[in-house]
Amino acid sequence: MSMESQLSDGEQSVLTLHPHWKTLLRPALLLFVVIVAAAALLIVIPPGRLAGPGRIAVGVVALVLAVAGFGVPFLRWQTTTYRLTTRRLSLRSGILTRSGRDFPLVRISDVSFSQGPIDRLLGSGGLVVESAGEHGQLVLSGIPDVQEVQATLFQLVGDEHQRLAREEQ
Repeated sequence: MSMESQLSDGEQSVLTLHPHWKTLLRPALLLFVVIVAAAALLIVIPPGRLAGPGRIAVGVVALVLAVAGFGVPFLRWQTTTYRLTTRRLSLRSGILTRSGRDFPLVRISDVSFSQGPIDRLLGSGGLVVESAGEHGQLVLSGIPDVQEVQATLFQLVGDEHQRLAREEQ
């Protein structure tokens, strides 16, 4: 099912994001370490009768570590989506099973962001969305271009309030 088919009448998609690529730095470093370690082990395995099974074992262990250390985080990153429309903020995640959460823009009362020094260098940060109701505060970390996302979300919340006020008149 396409994302556009999930929109209600009059709703338009404004922004679709994945978490910032910095979330893949640690898994990429782990993948590099696994590759280097596997290559070193393959070089130092002495030739002989057990060299073939030893090399296969190193390859299998390296493959399992690479999939667990990089493949799974990459799929988690790829399948996590933040979508901002003219009516709501949608969060979707999950590799095998999907879960989602929608925040109607009319329920959002405050939008703020935070950035540490490294986040400022990379252009990412945390987005804090406060909504009226039982859910209270939503904190999203690793948002790319967080200042632009915050400004866009704030503008859309104002626009939605104005739209509803016009409909009531």
